[in-house]
Amino acid sequence: MRFFGPAELVAGLCHTDEQNPFPVWQDGHISPCFNQLVLGALPHAGMAIFSACYLGTTRCSLFQTAPPCGWRLRLVSALLAALLFTADVVVVSLLQQADMYLDVFADGCAILAWLVHFSAIAVLQSTAFRRTRGPPLLLLLVLLSVPNVVITLMIYCDSQEYLHLTQPLKLARFVLASTRTVPLLVYLLAFTFPCISDAGYTLYINAVDGSPLIPESAEPDTGEMVAEDGSSCVSRLFYLWMNPLFRRGQRGELDRPADVYHLPQKLRTNVVCRYFNQCWEACRRGAAVSDGQDQWPRPVSRNLLGGTWSSHNQEEPLELQGDVGLLRVLHKAFGLRFYILGVLKVLVNLSSFAGPLLLSALVNFMEDAGAPVSTGVYCALGLFATSLLTSVLQNIFNYEVSKVALAARAALVSSIYSKALQVSGSSLASCTLGELVNLMTADSDRVVNFFRSFHELWSMPFQFCITLYLLYLQVGVAFLGGLGVALLLLPFNRFLAIRILSNSKGMLRCKDDRVKLMTEILFGIRVIKFYNWEPHFTQKVNDSRKQELSHLKAIKYLDAMCVYTWAALPVVISILTFVTYVLLGHQLTAAKVFTTLALVGMLVVPLNAFPWVLNGILEAKVSLDRIQRFFKLTNQDLQAYYALVSPEDSQTSVLLNQGTFSWQGPDSPTDGETGRGAANGSLQLHSLNLHITKGSLVVVVGKVGCGKSSLLAAVTGELSRLSGVVYVADRAAGFGLAAQEPWIQHASVRDNILFGKAHDPAFYQAVIEACALSDDLNVLPNGDKTEVGENGVTLSGGQKARLALARAVYMDKDIYLLDDPLAAVDTDVAEHLMKKCIMELLKGKTRILCTHRLEFVYKADLVVLMDNGTIVRTGTAAEILPLVEAVPKKLKNDHNMKEKDGVEHEDVPGSPPDLCVDDDPDQLGAEQKQAGGLSWRVYRTYWAAVGGVLAASILMSLLLMQASRNLSDWWLSHWISELKNNSSSRTNGSTSAAFSSPHLLLFSPGGLMSFPSSSVQTFPSNTSSDVQFYLNVYTCIAVANTVFTALRAFLFAHGVVCASTFIHRRLLDRVLKATMTFFDTTPMGRVLNRFSSDVYSVDDKLPFVLNILLATVFNLLGMLVIISYSLPWVLVPLLPLALFYFRTQRFYRHTSRELKRLYSLTLSPVYSHFSETLTGLGTIRASGSSARFVEENARRLEQNQRCLFLSNAAAQWLDIRLQLIGVSVVTGLGVIAVVQHQFDSVDPGLVGLSLSYSLSITMLLSGLISNFTETEMQLVSVERTEEYSTNLPIEPQQLNAQLPSAWPDQGRLEFRGVVLAYRDGLPNALDGVSLVVRPGEKVGIVGRTGSGKSTLFLALFRMVELDQGEILLDGLDVSTVGLAQLRSRLAIIPQDPFLFSGTIRENLDPCGRNPDQQLLDVLDQCHLSSAVNRMGGLDAEVGERGKCFSVGQRQLLCLARALLTQAKLLCIDEATASVDQKTDKLLQQTIREKFHDKTVLTIAHRINTIMDCDRVLVMHAGKVAEFDTPAALCQTDQSIFHRLVGLRGE
Repeated sequence: MRFFGPAELVAGLCHTDEQNPFPVWQDGHISPCFNQLVLGALPHAGMAIFSACYLGTTRCSLFQTAPPCGWRLRLVSALLAALLFTADVVVVSLLQQADMYLDVFADGCAILAWLVHFSAIAVLQSTAFRRTRGPPLLLLLVLLSVPNVVITLMIYCDSQEYLHLTQPLKLARFVLASTRTVPLLVYLLAFTFPCISDAGYTLYINAVDGSPLIPESAEPDTGEMVAEDGSSCVSRLFYLWMNPLFRRGQRGELDRPADVYHLPQKLRTNVVCRYFNQCWEACRRGAAVSDGQDQWPRPVSRNLLGGTWSSHNQEEPLELQGDVGLLRVLHKAFGLRFYILGVLKVLVNLSSFAGPLLLSALVNFMEDAGAPVSTGVYCALGLFATSLLTSVLQNIFNYEVSKVALAARAALVSSIYSKALQVSGSSLASCTLGELVNLMTADSDRVVNFFRSFHELWSMPFQFCITLYLLYLQVGVAFLGGLGVALLLLPFNRFLAIRILSNSKGMLRCKDDRVKLMTEILFGIRVIKFYNWEPHFTQKVNDSRKQELSHLKAIKYLDAMCVYTWAALPVVISILTFVTYVLLGHQLTAAKVFTTLALVGMLVVPLNAFPWVLNGILEAKVSLDRIQRFFKLTNQDLQAYYALVSPEDSQTSVLLNQGTFSWQGPDSPTDGETGRGAANGSLQLHSLNLHITKGSLVVVVGKVGCGKSSLLAAVTGELSRLSGVVYVADRAAGFGLAAQEPWIQHASVRDNILFGKAHDPAFYQAVIEACALSDDLNVLPNGDKTEVGENGVTLSGGQKARLALARAVYMDKDIYLLDDPLAAVDTDVAEHLMKKCIMELLKGKTRILCTHRLEFVYKADLVVLMDNGTIVRTGTAAEILPLVEAVPKKLKNDHNMKEKDGVEHEDVPGSPPDLCVDDDPDQLGAEQKQAGGLSWRVYRTYWAAVGGVLAASILMSLLLMQASRNLSDWWLSHWISELKNNSSSRTNGSTSAAFSSPHLLLFSPGGLMSFPSSSVQTFPSNTSSDVQFYLNVYTCIAVANTVFTALRAFLFAHGVVCASTFIHRRLLDRVLKATMTFFDTTPMGRVLNRFSSDVYSVDDKLPFVLNILLATVFNLLGMLVIISYSLPWVLVPLLPLALFYFRTQRFYRHTSRELKRLYSLTLSPVYSHFSETLTGLGTIRASGSSARFVEENARRLEQNQRCLFLSNAAAQWLDIRLQLIGVSVVTGLGVIAVVQHQFDSVDPGLVGLSLSYSLSITMLLSGLISNFTETEMQLVSVERTEEYSTNLPIEPQQLNAQLPSAWPDQGRLEFRGVVLAYRDGLPNALDGVSLVVRPGEKVGIVGRTGSGKSTLFLALFRMVELDQGEILLDGLDVSTVGLAQLRSRLAIIPQDPFLFSGTIRENLDPCGRNPDQQLLDVLDQCHLSSAVNRMGGLDAEVGERGKCFSVGQRQLLCLARALLTQAKLLCIDEATASVDQKTDKLLQQTIREKFHDKTVLTIAHRINTIMDCDRVLVMHAGKVAEFDTPAALCQTDQSIFHRLVGLRGE
């Protein structure tokens, strides 16, 4: 019995020859065997399988109406098709032909397919798909069966016997086949025009529950769906689960982060973090993580979907410390999944090598005119299969790696956040705020990128070795010649890479400096404008930017060099390889040449990319080490810090015994609560002894910088205890802490007060009353739902202090630490707070109050006097007060003016900036996301920034470069064709050359230059002069191409630097000229974002993608021109593909753009929440709210991760579709080449050329779309900077040329009917103010919050322009004077003492106008010389925002600034609120002496500050209530001032 294999089986079924059992081509058309099996049975089998998937779709019983007619037509046509095939089976069995079984088999498949399809449609029309066209997959399945019908009809038409009446059965088959086209057409029409109306659509969505097997349902709300989980295999492979989101994006409804899918179960932030924490614990104990369910624990509740988190689900926060290697933990957590992906990567690499080898076989087939056509078909099919497999595997690999990276990012960011909440204050001192934020931003991103580049690290050498081996098989040892040169180029590339890296580091360093400087400028913008320092700071920023740009320039030119050498590499390798091969005495053949060139192309990719991969991995290593160092910092160990043994006396609340504490190092980000000594001699608290009983009020007094705030920090555990004992009763309950610099969250007033606790209306109201916030809440646009900006930017100093106090009181703790909350408020508000809040509401609690307001000291149970870091004395008020510099007795209770309102306009009712009056407090002041596509204006802006002529010449050089490249390719193919014609009698060598050489183009830009060298030896038939001619022309074109390439690279680099310079200069200029209103209404982070990330995009990211995009566009154009010229047939499949491409990319771009914008939008809250947490660390930890903040961070991170995950998934959705287009093009070309080979109808040189070109089409198409989308994304940065550069409201810039240089020489000030409102719709802050201040007069200004005291100064300095009236200074209307002239001739001491980081000298005199001696004198007059000398003189650094000084010392430094200006008019806005009374008295004396002949206006909170003024101005509701000498006002019984003074005397 002979062996019966697949060949015999096919031969028997098709009735064909066993030597060629499966012919593709027969009698001039496709064979019946191929038609029935591959084009008939196969698609029908697919149709049956995929239609069956829909049989399980959940049905809906709610439909009353008949289904739409489109569905009914499809139902009928499916049934009809099944019947027609059944009839055909009957006819075939009657005919009894030789290939009868083949037809029966094919028809049987068709009947089964159409019947299953019929059932699927019957099911689908009563499901969620009823009001749609149904799944597009169904249409695809039907379309696949069309070629079979068409080719069957062509075969019948060619064979005469099917059209003869003498053969009725055969004629019947022809008629049946023709009739089969009818149901197909009806089906396609019914799909195209489904006749669906939209009625009842929405009702029905909500009514149906359950989703189909392949979820493609009518639009549900994407915000409630979970991504990917529960999708079928097909849906996962083609990302069909993304379609509802894409449709939503296309409708333009993807506006909020809440509109996107939820993360799949395993990627949820809390799931990942819990698992990561288990791994951390396991690594610490050296145990294994429990397997099974625990590995990816399920979230405890579905709350996450709704965005609510219940804290009882949270385990105890993990102690992230100890000697645990972060890499080990990451490896334990993600290693296994990561290595499994490595196996997938090996498969991808191996399948990518099949391409060049199959192409080599195809070329061999084409040059052999007599080769059997099946060989060609197998090559084409092989190309199809391997390219399909490669693209699917590559896609899965990329997607899965991005998921692992996403999980790692969640774990890292959460862990860094948790660690920051646990680190001890003294350890944190070693890091600045910027460094910590960097750990979360830059460093964690680099570590996450490691996940993407790690597999490249081993797969590139692996590819490299396989390529070398294949090269060795092709050309033997000759490959060593080319390889040698490649290896020689590596050191040069490395040299370039090192230079680029060092310049990048330099550039980032300069960028950090510039951004830090910008941060300070924005923080102190008020002070800068008051002092008219804008030109000086503009210059400082520009100098910093200049250094940054010098690095940028170097990077861009080095980049251009890199691009240039890489373009040359493949050329050199191939030339040398061939020369060596021929010199060794071998004969070149086409297949050898072509395959070698393809392999050289594959060799170049790893050679180019490897340095970058390595570099990325080294960067990740550096970042990992930085994060590791942070994790090794010691945590706050409260168990060890506090004594566990409680004193015998159960009444003890706080006990310090011989305590010594230190801040350990000058810089501590917890400076929010410190009023400590200087940096170099950082204050140390020593020998502290203090015993506080429960329920007592302890007042701590002492001069500025004596360590009062540090004492409170010692109690809360923020300092490090060097020796002694600290005991606090019930420490776990936490403290109510009101820090000296109030820490306000970026949230509503109510959220700030509740601070995570439940809302208790009665207690809440009591707190509001006690903290004197009722009046303030009445004037805010939305009451307590009004959003306060970052750091409470929209509130005045006093409002911030009282809000922080209210938050502490609402916490309802047993121990209260109040750090000078009375400093920022007026006397009667202070009295109210003391009486209602501290004495009544907090009665029975232990209260430690630090204050300079000695009038309240007598209410204390215990008074503590501190000096120089130690407790000098404790006792009653009567014992301690005489030791503090006494205040005149009558001032004991000075009930003076209301609260110090910020220099900020906040004393105005309703001043908080543009808070939209909206019911939804979350929406207040949120940053606007640009929607839709980019306007042409953005492109125009960038074009103008580069410079019109330069931009045009860049495009010109690109065009010339592409043209010369295409020309050289065409010349080569022309030359090969000529050689073929001249030497057709020669060996195969020439023919092979004709077909092979152009293939090189796919892999290398100029590699064709290798060809001439080999031609000389391979084609002896040609006269050498002939070869010489072709060679010369070819060389000239190649040289021209090289020149244009270089030109383009360097012109582009130059253009980019020009654009960066121009854009930043305009932005900075405009922002510093903006009005104060803009700064008050815009969160600082938003402005800073423009200067950091947006400018970085314009500098670095935009040029990178734009460069690739331009190259891709020109490359594609060149390719299309050449292809359509040489092989017009290709245009037939290209047209529908182009249409598909266009639709796909449009569908994709809308959503992708929105997802990326949403990602950026949700990223800021994560970072701003982190920096806000670091600023308020003391408050958060003291109150024991860490766990809630960790939850909040996880919630924000989850939202950001959702957008990032879907952005990645969208990219893969596109990638798989583009890969399929590429596969179709390659297959189509293979088929066309095979068909052309049969007809032998075309110039083989051109066929080779176009074939080689179109092979790179998939790369170019996906490159085009991803680069275009990416460029659009980066251009958003240009759009955002442009928005600020053109639309910001700026202050008037004109100057008054006639202004006398001595003006104002007297200092006479007059307000005439001044009316001013901060913005339209807000009440008038000044309402008809008229007054005259005589030259040299000292005027005190009093009045309660919102009466318009600070607004007088803002009006005088023209920070806000008047609505009516005028202000005259020495008889000249200030509105006619230039702003710079006006502000430079007035002096002001603002309420918030602001210092820039830098030296003391720079802070006093940034423009360097005064000699050092004068600076030292001024410091002496302000009683700062001892502190400054201790720090190291004028060159000592003041620290970030002056944190080396206590708040009081900062106010003194600001006073020193004012003393330096020789202005005739000085405005003081309660500059001594945080200064003890002794220093205050000395200062008043200094001011009187120094400014005896100048006009001085003082807003005061202490009556003794202004009792000796010439006149007192009492403001009320924006009007002048009283204006007279203190004595005269005291005589009048009805006077407000008299009432204030009278209250003191009681």
